[in-house]
Amino acid sequence: MTLILGMLLDAVMGEPRWLWSRIPHPAVLMGRLIGWCDRSFNKGDRRRLMGILTVVECCIAAGALGWALQALPGQVIDIIILAVLLAQKSLVQHVQAVGDALRLSLGDGRRAVAMIVGRDTSDMDRSAVARGAIESAAENLSDGVIAPAFWFAIAGLPGLLIYKIVNTADSMIGYHTPQHEEFGWAAARLDDLLNLIPARLTAALIWLISGRPAPGGILRDAPLHRSPNAGWPEAAMAHGLDIALSGPRSYDGAMRDFPFVNETGAHDLTADHIDQSVTILWKTWGGALALAAITALLA
Repeated sequence: MTLILGMLLDAVMGEPRWLWSRIPHPAVLMGRLIGWCDRSFNKGDRRRLMGILTVVECCIAAGALGWALQALPGQVIDIIILAVLLAQKSLVQHVQAVGDALRLSLGDGRRAVAMIVGRDTSDMDRSAVARGAIESAAENLSDGVIAPAFWFAIAGLPGLLIYKIVNTADSMIGYHTPQHEEFGWAAARLDDLLNLIPARLTAALIWLISGRPAPGGILRDAPLHRSPNAGWPEAAMAHGLDIALSGPRSYDGAMRDFPFVNETGAHDLTADHIDQSVTILWKTWGGALALAAITALLA
């Protein structure tokens, strides 16, 4: 029941600006901790070892904090923390904002999508803007909604906080760059492991609610993605909307020739496709909520 109430509270409240403009969001605090660790320990000849120790110590601290909070009487704290660390409503708002901006102008669409993707956006055409928003919708549905809910269901607040600190670390230091190749190795590998089941669960939920007759296309295309996990929800979204996702894009001024996911799907994407992806976000959230309710009843 705690999971259900937390999901509902997040869907209603989202991330109220009046609150998080006054106090730092827990994810911001996690980011500050990882940033401090990066500045303090990412140096010398033993960077991989220091990165491993950093991730282990952050996980221990997050798990201990979760255990202490979970030990408090009642379920109110659990529900509030879960709602704060889920991102369904905020994800929908950010993705929908790209669609709304793209309807105004291409420049507005580029500025809006730049808020949620890490690729170069200055030369994007309308299809690339829409594609970026839809890819972000699929990937963050897994990372920001299904995975946190999954780990809360498995291990309560300790599981939730450990997942969030690892996911935050991966987003900050888990890159194949000279600066972070060694230090971020442990964060990236552990994040891959923690998202292994949630990413595929997300893909299964998208497939079920989209009404596609067979999952063969998802199974074929998911491994084409550069990420071992993000390809699953992205392939499911691509086939659910019958569009092509991923494909070539520019990072730091350099074009990367990534393969398309569902290459035979539509390539000419519009704001209407973004609207359709938002509908899938809500339907998938509803499916996850129903799954949580069924699990609670069986338990």
